[in-house]
Amino acid sequence: MIALACDHTGIELKKEIKKLLDSMNLAWKDFGTNEAGAGDDDYPIVGYRAAKAVADGECDRGIFICGTGIGIGIAAGKVKGIRVCTCSDVYSAELSKRHNNSNVLTMGARVVGSELAKMIATHWLTAEFEGGRHQRRIDMIAAIEDGQAL
Repeated sequence: MIALACDHTGIELKKEIKKLLDSMNLAWKDFGTNEAGAGDDDYPIVGYRAAKAVADGECDRGIFICGTGIGIGIAAGKVKGIRVCTCSDVYSAELSKRHNNSNVLTMGARVVGSELAKMIATHWLTAEFEGGRHQRRIDMIAAIEDGQAL
């Protein structure tokens, strides 16, 4: 299950991502917002809700959208266990999964068009974590998150 979230700037792009997920036969859950001015359209609110669902295992990973992808990514990244990649290119998205095992992809509706966003999402969704030496680094990130010094 893919968690979806956006602020008011990402509503239209999120609709395109939903169509993409449907075409890939991937289930999704929408954490908002779906209407500008609805009261839940601030990126920290929806980013937190959706990131919490990923961290808690309700969803496997998430795709979140705001104007730049940065704000919602910062908010989501505050949730323990979340590894965010804010991407505006395919290569970074794919490598963030292969090497960093990212579990949340964020994009900017004001940065990427819908076709590029769908390519980014497709590469991220289909990439596989390579493990090995990369797992050691993920473990280090988790240790930092737990307050341990490296």
